[in-house]
Amino acid sequence: MIPDQEGPATPSGAGKFDDEHYPGYTMGRAADMLGTTQGFLRSLDEAGLITPERSSGGHRRYTRHQLRLAARVRELVDGGTAVDAACRIVTLEDQLHEAQRLNRSQRLDTVD
Repeated sequence: MIPDQEGPATPSGAGKFDDEHYPGYTMGRAADMLGTTQGFLRSLDEAGLITPERSSGGHRRYTRHQLRLAARVRELVDGGTAVDAACRIVTLEDQLHEAQRLNRSQRLDTVD
């Protein structure tokens, strides 16, 4: 599983790799990290779960956030869930996580 990270993005130099949304992983590397095939990653793109950025040569590049979503889909698929259903579940989980994060942030803002 890809480690979860929250915090400010650092868009320069080596700090790019600390940025959760920096597209630093090639399709081959991403597939290796997830223990899956490149075809599986393409299917997640086709299903609309993740849309990797493209390099100047047209190659897919993935972020750590996208790899976490893909890893969660793989867990569900390995458990017998269809890819489309797993993508929908992961989308809803991701939306819930973001809503909870915003809720926490707003509560902290009102306390200050």
